Amino acid sequence: MDLLSLRKHLRLHGLRWNSLACKCVFLVVIVLGFRAACLYRFSGFGSIEKGNFFATSDSDFLRGKSKFLEVPQIIWGLNNQKIALARACLTARMLNRTLLMPSLSASLFYKEVDLLKPISFDKIFHFDKFNSLCKGFIQLSRYSEVINRTDLLELRKGTGRRWTVDNDLHQLRRFHQHPFDEYEIIRIVGKNPFLWHDHWPVKDYAKVFECLVLGEDISIEADKVVSKIREIGLKVSKQVGSSQINGLNSMSEPVPYAAVHMRIEKDWMIHCKNVEQRLNISEICSSKDQIIQRVGNIEGLKTPIIIYLAVADDLLEDDSITAGWKEGLLPYEKKTLGVLDLYKKHPYLIQSAIDYEVCLRSDVFVGNSFSTFSSLVVLDRTQKMISMGVKRPCGMIVRWPSYAYNLEGESESPRRWATNMSESSLHAISYGSNHISCS
Repeated sequence: MDLLSLRKHLRLHGLRWNSLACKCVFLVVIVLGFRAACLYRFSGFGSIEKGNFFATSDSDFLRGKSKFLEVPQIIWGLNNQKIALARACLTARMLNRTLLMPSLSASLFYKEVDLLKPISFDKIFHFDKFNSLCKGFIQLSRYSEVINRTDLLELRKGTGRRWTVDNDLHQLRRFHQHPFDEYEIIRIVGKNPFLWHDHWPVKDYAKVFECLVLGEDISIEADKVVSKIREIGLKVSKQVGSSQINGLNSMSEPVPYAAVHMRIEKDWMIHCKNVEQRLNISEICSSKDQIIQRVGNIEGLKTPIIIYLAVADDLLEDDSITAGWKEGLLPYEKKTLGVLDLYKKHPYLIQSAIDYEVCLRSDVFVGNSFSTFSSLVVLDRTQKMISMGVKRPCGMIVRWPSYAYNLEGESESPRRWATNMSESSLHAISYGSNHISCS
């Protein structure tokens, strides 16, 4: 009711506009209107969009709501853990809650539960930088910030074939509503977050990944490995009698190198053969010889160049991975590079984080499109190019090209690879695909 209508209404009931009673009625109307507007604004139902349900605004976090989401310990390999962490973050965002800092896993977990070693999130990633970079999108909290740990409601994730994406989404929507939203903590119990259903687009995952900054100690270790690679590359350039290597001035610019995520370990070969059989395709497993051949056929790869081989040494049965490479391609793994002891002093998760950073910083990256590690490296590199203004990440001349050696490209080279950032889910990256966006 507007002001003019209100005055007419009062006249019909014999009340004067300037009377005390009228003024009281007017104040009551204003208060009720303001309250209704606030309830609508805070309800979270005003902006439901596909892939971004119950979007949380910057002001929600600034108001300091004491509502939290707790998730199970995150397990599996590093990059499955990163996906699980992002999925937990986006679940918290959907429920308009702050995610309580989760526990990761230091050891590589398959079936031996007794070997599972928990490690805190802030032992791998920078807690404050995460909250700073993701401010207004999602936030993490420490358990010390919880006022009443008994004010808790458990949300059990469904399992089995009957638990569909729609069922999962319906459950999350219910727990965003009264009376469930009144609890200070919602604790999700059930399966590993990596296996939760996916409701969010790639760009939302990419936002979370951008906020994951390695802790300073791990970053320093990665610096040492990269410096060692570039140092050897510089020596090679001097040995061939040139101050130029690959067109760069070695005195003022870092010497370029390529990184190959060489998945030929025994656990991977068992896994990829099973997936090939299940999916009835033959483009997942790659032998050492096939990888060496295809990397050697990359067009425009200027030589000599150092090739860093990222491989899980403990699971490697072939100790001849540095043999048979094309002239000008100089392969190094941890032992020949002289950094094996640097890696060995850390648990699996940190070793993998160092290798990830070394691959991410490489000038050329070659991986397997069915590997989560390779897929996330390419996603990060694609995002990096987009942020630098590159409109065609798959162009012939780009600053950080990536390739998939398990997929054949032109002239028996590995296929060019970039992440399709407009995908509606992370499914292809989580479980691998032979349909990459540069194909």
